[in-house]
Amino acid sequence: MKIRTLIVGYVLALALFLFAQRHPNSSSPTEFRSVVDLTHATNAQALAYQPTGKSALEQFGTRIDAPAHFARGLWTVDQIPTERLIAPLVVLDVAANAANRPDYQISVEDIAKWEQSHSQIPLCSVIMARTGWDSRWHSTKDYRNADRGGTLHFPGYSQDAAKFLIEGRNALGLGIDTLSIDYGPSKNFPVRQYTLSHSVYQLANVANLDRAPATGGMVVVAPTKLVSGSDGPVRILALVR
Repeated sequence: MKIRTLIVGYVLALALFLFAQRHPNSSSPTEFRSVVDLTHATNAQALAYQPTGKSALEQFGTRIDAPAHFARGLWTVDQIPTERLIAPLVVLDVAANAANRPDYQISVEDIAKWEQSHSQIPLCSVIMARTGWDSRWHSTKDYRNADRGGTLHFPGYSQDAAKFLIEGRNALGLGIDTLSIDYGPSKNFPVRQYTLSHSVYQLANVANLDRAPATGGMVVVAPTKLVSGSDGPVRILALVR
């Protein structure tokens, strides 16, 4: 019995030694050097999509729209598979293009230029658009940017860009630092409807994208688990290698 115990102990020690030889240091390529919070704080003054004072809690602050928002029978917030909530992060920086064009729509050309600089967008990523609009977050008037007729003006994705990211790059989610992935003047939200109907969730009112890497990071999307909810508040964290 003692001999058997000694043999088992020897084999275990040898296995640990060989493992240590193959892994000479404890560092791992999956470790991250910092975390960037991509979430606006929610309080009594937090912005809502419609400033009527009657908006549901889930409409405040940084939020997620589940596929069920426009398409019944698809995933609600609590049904989005957890493996789709942790993914490679891509940040499309179009702030220079949108600086003097509040109705700017992100184009396929913008995506092509990004890929020329950073290589192809990884499949099954969460793509965020940085327009610079979150600098207006603390002013409801400037953030909504409504004209005298009540039409809102802020940047968003074009239909062609959204279609390319979903069909060509298998995006899991689309995000933006404005009120919606559709640009402000949109009346029927074609980008939102197309995106959600393809089971791709949306993230709006995203913060601090200027502090997130264009590529190479990971994103953790953590919505409140609202049963049957079509949208809701979300905490978004960028993990920076």
